[in-house]
Amino acid sequence: MNPNTSPFPFFPKAMRTGVRVYYEDTDAAGIVYYANYFRFLERGRTELLRTLGYDQNALMKEGIAFAVRSANVEFLKSAKLDDLLTVETAIAALGRAQVTFAQRILRNKELLLDAKIRVACIDPVRGKPIPMPRVLHQQLSALPGPSQ
Repeated sequence: MNPNTSPFPFFPKAMRTGVRVYYEDTDAAGIVYYANYFRFLERGRTELLRTLGYDQNALMKEGIAFAVRSANVEFLKSAKLDDLLTVETAIAALGRAQVTFAQRILRNKELLLDAKIRVACIDPVRGKPIPMPRVLHQQLSALPGPSQ
């Protein structure tokens, strides 16, 4: 798939996180095992929260966690051992108790993966959806989307 036909255009103001592909991330052929891309995407979302001043451990102590509710992923090209990747993360949609992230993984400017990951804000003890803290919601709503 050509990046110009991607369902997510270039993210001019997305959060960018660098990820190096290690041996443990690959299969016997030195290609990233598909499930490990989800770990890279998680790092991108975690770093976006960190830039807003939120630490996952601190959120858990306050009774707030995020759980993936759905994932729509297009695997376009393979990453390989020792590649340096960039995970781009932007906000695609925002509700009171959930957020959909538009995410991409690139090697240099080559698009390897497109994803939309929807996460729900939950009470980690009860496992039930809860509204996200108002301040966090406001900060997320102020972030540019993938097409902005």
